[in-house]
Amino acid sequence: MKYALLVSYDGTDYGGWQIQKNAVTVQQKLSEALEKTLGFKVGVTASGRTDSGVHAAAQVCHFSAQTSVPAERLADALNFNLPSDISVLKSAAAPDDFDATASAKKKTYCYRLYVSGKRHPLKDRYSEHIKHQIDIEKLVEAGKFFEGEHDFKAYCAAGSQVKTTVRTVYSVEVKPRFSPLVTDVEVFVTGNGFLYNMVRTLVGTMLYFAAGRVSAEDIKRSLEQGDRNSVGKTMPAKGLTLEAVDYGFKLF
Repeated sequence: MKYALLVSYDGTDYGGWQIQKNAVTVQQKLSEALEKTLGFKVGVTASGRTDSGVHAAAQVCHFSAQTSVPAERLADALNFNLPSDISVLKSAAAPDDFDATASAKKKTYCYRLYVSGKRHPLKDRYSEHIKHQIDIEKLVEAGKFFEGEHDFKAYCAAGSQVKTTVRTVYSVEVKPRFSPLVTDVEVFVTGNGFLYNMVRTLVGTMLYFAAGRVSAEDIKRSLEQGDRNSVGKTMPAKGLTLEAVDYGFKLF
């Protein structure tokens, strides 16, 4: 039988999702919890790999097993064996042909920033501190350049091995929240898939555009010619969260 899990995690202390030799990962901890809960090892697959330090509000995973534990009660059983920075929010029986990776239609990431003259310790874990004011209108304008189907080769980390760097970005939404001492800015990016470091570099380029450090022509050249010199910096991982995965049907 196939099961689906909706998982949230704070990625600060993990080397990303995927199991690796030299770091503790989210997949490792979830696999260990599954073995303790079920009494045997199973392979667990996520909608996609999140990088070291990246968080997830709603990562989707699947695994196959024969167990007497009711699907909807697996979440509580697994949470008993998981550390406090990882939680299974929901568990459910999944269709036999469901694949958390291949079945995904859309994913939404959010990059969080806060603009303040001083650092705020309570915000620092999940958002990036920007000292100088951001031109929000320019940030919104920059986001529009990335919507649609483009070759995002310039926004992919060097050494990444993928069949194609062409991706479709359905929307880039900038949501500011103003207060007297701090401005919080959320950048939501929804697409059919993302390259390694793509969202973090995209947001860095948007910030460069808003600050006048790259032009509209630079961004267009980066998309048309793959010119890495025309993009902004890759933003730190801590500001990025996987917000949602859409499969075209209600899974949980």
